[in-house]
Amino acid sequence: MDTLTGRDAARGDPDSPVHPLVDWSVAATTGALLVGGGPDVPREVADKAVAQLGEFSTVAEQHVRDVTGLGEGLPIPEAAVVDRRAWVRSAAAGLDALTSSALASSSHTRGGPVGRLMAGGAGVQTGLALAFLGSKVLGQYDPFARDREGVLLLVAPNIVQAEHAMDVDSDDFRLWVCLHECTHRLQFNAVDWLADYFADEVGRFISGIDDTAARSLNRLPDVIRNAKHPDGTLGVFEALQSPRQRESFNRLIAVSTLLEGHADFVMDEVGPEIVPSVASIRRKFTERRKGGGLFDRILRALLGIDAKIKQYERGSKFTKHVVGAVGMAGFNEVWRSPDTLPTRDEISEPDTWLRRVHG
Repeated sequence: MDTLTGRDAARGDPDSPVHPLVDWSVAATTGALLVGGGPDVPREVADKAVAQLGEFSTVAEQHVRDVTGLGEGLPIPEAAVVDRRAWVRSAAAGLDALTSSALASSSHTRGGPVGRLMAGGAGVQTGLALAFLGSKVLGQYDPFARDREGVLLLVAPNIVQAEHAMDVDSDDFRLWVCLHECTHRLQFNAVDWLADYFADEVGRFISGIDDTAARSLNRLPDVIRNAKHPDGTLGVFEALQSPRQRESFNRLIAVSTLLEGHADFVMDEVGPEIVPSVASIRRKFTERRKGGGLFDRILRALLGIDAKIKQYERGSKFTKHVVGAVGMAGFNEVWRSPDTLPTRDEISEPDTWLRRVHG
């Protein structure tokens, strides 16, 4: 259904169509076309992987509940085991759902043929990114899919490809992957305010883009010279933000780092009695996260994947430190309300969070 920008409405032009910045149908079509089918394996191998991943997606969550103490009494649905193309389409739909409400209430739309052309071009670029990610991602819980009921996707060809490349036990690796992804599902299902909090912060961040874009571009040379992260890397993306945007961005980074690190902690905490080769898998998987040729590494940097890896590491260290200090029940205070979530600084300094929340 078409909507009006404030400017169109003020002109009294009800027939002027507007378009979002990204045409998500183009993104989904482009990504699905380019992502490829994955490794060529015998039919019986593929069938076993699909059946096993579906089964493990329920078994794993019970282990996650035992470790975390979250989710008692909630149903445990089986995951959707999909190919790469299905993941791309689902990811595009989820991003559309996540961003559409924020975009509809802001000026991030363009009218007429030019708007359609720009949205289509952005859709192609987004599709290229989704195609690259679709060849890498092992699984994903999307709380905004299927009318915000959420869906857990496990990408079977990528899981099979990864276990072959690392030469790890396939049964152990598949369960280990499910432990991580089921932790994400449980985080959002057990913490009833989390999805709305995340969506609200995304909306706040998006709503500030138009206000800062032109001003930021004018000072880009100075930004590039001076922008630094605490770890010494360029922080151009953050330096271009307004103070209001940076506040939302910092909250998004903090909660994302917490979610990823908590899931990494849990998948290892289950232990060798459940995943016998967990130590070997972790060692090989950590090395795999760092791998890739020059082109692959450039794409990873552009898409933020290297930053994502640091999220796993920092979030896991935060979780391990807090659990060691106050136990899992004390750690679970992070889920009590948005006010008890760690800040971005507290992720790196967990004792600061402990003093604030636990006195």
